[in-house]
Amino acid sequence: MPKHLNKLSEQLLLHVKLDKNVSEIRLELECFDFKKLNNTLINDTQKKAFWINIYNAFYQILREKEKIDKQIIYKKKLFTIAGTIFSLDDVEHGILRRYRYKYSLGFIANLFPPKIIKKLAVSKIDYRIHFALNCGAKSCPPIAFYTPLNIEEELNLATQSFLESETDFHPDKKEIHTTVLFKWFLADFGGIKGIKSIFKTQLGKDISDYKIKYKEYSWEEDLANFRAEV
Repeated sequence: MPKHLNKLSEQLLLHVKLDKNVSEIRLELECFDFKKLNNTLINDTQKKAFWINIYNAFYQILREKEKIDKQIIYKKKLFTIAGTIFSLDDVEHGILRRYRYKYSLGFIANLFPPKIIKKLAVSKIDYRIHFALNCGAKSCPPIAFYTPLNIEEELNLATQSFLESETDFHPDKKEIHTTVLFKWFLADFGGIKGIKSIFKTQLGKDISDYKIKYKEYSWEEDLANFRAEV
């Protein structure tokens, strides 16, 4: 059942948060049948909830517990799901960003992605994932739990909270200073026009005539940054 697989990702993340042993859950995820995995995560709702939790859990495991160097932690295939070894980049840029090249601002897709990634990828990129994935840096969004049943509400909350905390409005200068994530993944957000629309949709702020400036990203390490319960 889909519930079982998504629950596994939630349990893994919860064990990470509580600093409990994750060996049994990892083994269950490793031994999960790939065909069953593919037939279980049948829509974007289930895929996003599962893979966001997986990404956030494994970054913490790899960096904090296994002491994987930050220079290789994203690209190297280091954890196994359903008999397949994945990297964090596989999850973020392959599955959740529908095989977009990492450094193309989101404009260029890999025309020949690995078959497994193509099978598992979402059908449509959801810009809100950028406010849900945590890479252990101070400027990253805090870690939260995502569920298929409530993911729309959860992703909206994550987006609104992050934008509120990371954006400074300067009406006198007609400027906003906000997260550089918008610049790094510009196409995911629909370009400059899309970014301005997001502020209208998510925060009710009309910045149509504002200039957007991007804040410097802090890569200072900040592990186990879980969002406070609401």
